Amino acid sequence: MADAEQVSDLVATAVNEFGGLDIMVNNAGIPSRMQKSFLHDDLADFHRVMSVNLLGVMLGTREAGKHMSTRGGGSIVNVSSIGGIQAGGGVMTYRASKAAVLYFTKCAAIELAPYGIRVNCLAPGSIPTPILAASAKQLSEQARDAFVEASRESMRANRPLEREGTPEDVAEAALYFASGRSAYVTGTVLPVDGGTVAGTPIRRRPKGDRT
Repeated sequence: MADAEQVSDLVATAVNEFGGLDIMVNNAGIPSRMQKSFLHDDLADFHRVMSVNLLGVMLGTREAGKHMSTRGGGSIVNVSSIGGIQAGGGVMTYRASKAAVLYFTKCAAIELAPYGIRVNCLAPGSIPTPILAASAKQLSEQARDAFVEASRESMRANRPLEREGTPEDVAEAALYFASGRSAYVTGTVLPVDGGTVAGTPIRRRPKGDRT
């Protein structure tokens, strides 16, 4: 995704194989390495993370847009993260890359609107994927498992909806942006996070519990 020539070839292959390209979902992403604190971060992975998470989205949007602009429009969906919306400590480069995707999406939506191209953004959160463990791959397996479980528990505590999200939840949101149901929607950021960025959850006591 960070190689402009390969992204161009990807779009060209899709066009040649299927006769056109109406929908592009830029969903590639990698984590930055978890550090003890930002003051201990050597930022050694900055260029790699930014190249995939931000440049890859920009390249995918540009190459898809080139084709869509000659075909009457299309839908581009960029995948960010609630880490790009909600400030917090840790994985600073990852957070910065995802925040940049949000802002780029809005700018691209304005730029490409005259061509009938809609550009929207998903911001998933609390979705079990390997990316969390990958951010702590320098730890032992036992320590990494403990880190992932502690992080998941924190996510559960800060999520208004009690059930955990799934990759299918994110796919359904992408399908909405890709379909005609969102024909008048562009430049929008949609969190898919069980309400995490909305605010602090309220846990109702079970009936009969007066303690």
